Amino acid sequence: MSSEFHRPVLVREVCEALVPALVRAEAPVFVDATCGGAGHTLAVLAAYADARPEGPGLRAIALDRDEEALAEARQRLPAEVELVHSSFGRLPEVLDAAGVTAATAILADLGVSSHQLDTGARGFSFQVDAPLDMRMDPSRGVPASQLLADISVAELTQVLRDYGEESDAARIATAIVAVRPTTTGVLAKVVAAAMSAPQRRKLGLRIHPATRTFQALRIRVNDELGELDRLLSAAPERLQVGGRLGIITFHSLEDRATKQRFTALTRAEQPPPGLPIAARDLPRPRFVVPAGWRQGAAPGDAEVAANPRSRSSRLRVLERALP
Repeated sequence: MSSEFHRPVLVREVCEALVPALVRAEAPVFVDATCGGAGHTLAVLAAYADARPEGPGLRAIALDRDEEALAEARQRLPAEVELVHSSFGRLPEVLDAAGVTAATAILADLGVSSHQLDTGARGFSFQVDAPLDMRMDPSRGVPASQLLADISVAELTQVLRDYGEESDAARIATAIVAVRPTTTGVLAKVVAAAMSAPQRRKLGLRIHPATRTFQALRIRVNDELGELDRLLSAAPERLQVGGRLGIITFHSLEDRATKQRFTALTRAEQPPPGLPIAARDLPRPRFVVPAGWRQGAAPGDAEVAANPRSRSSRLRVLERALP
């Protein structure tokens, strides 16, 4: 497989965010919850080795729901890296099976891999006419074609609104259900024909009319927001004290959910009003956003020029507070 299986985004920023926690730990454990082509894992391993050449060995666990990604990772990663076929929503089970009570650093890159987008047969892209699949784990779940074969107009309208933020959701859903496409090319044509002229003008020439529909269906097929919710609930609690969680988002739904969860976790419980408590005894938050990471990190112009798919990415970081 090619070294361009997947081009990771924000690699420098990921290392700047997570490696300091690994360097501080006595027995560091790094978990890449979305291994992909192993780009982030390789970068973190190298940065840790440079920062702490005489330190303890770094235990690394890499998981992915896509077995093709794991096959690529096996070719690129050192043998001691532990690879697991799993979605990141099952992180607690993965850590329990590995005997890891708490990790030092956890990373989740929520983007679709370059390999998935560029392999027409996977059905993620409208650039090539192929069977409409869209499953990140082809061994599980229902392909998009089967979803469209059974879904009602009302339910599909809700999917397009909730997951694609599509203004023309109702008219596009009506057109799709009338045809019930089974290939990416037919779906793209149906959406383009159904979209209203004002919405097409808003998108302009650079954005295909079917972009938001494909995003919405992909999110629905893979339960991406459900997976993210499970990760956001579990991952912070599985950090060591001083450990860090990094999440790379690619669209507003993911970023909003991540930001809201991080904000909630960094608020301390408030005592009842009027209770005489000294300032030094007030409850402290169990989690903090590290200094310099409050707004997260976005790719610079050079990265966007080299990898246009990185344009919408953003890294957000959370740290388990010291007692």
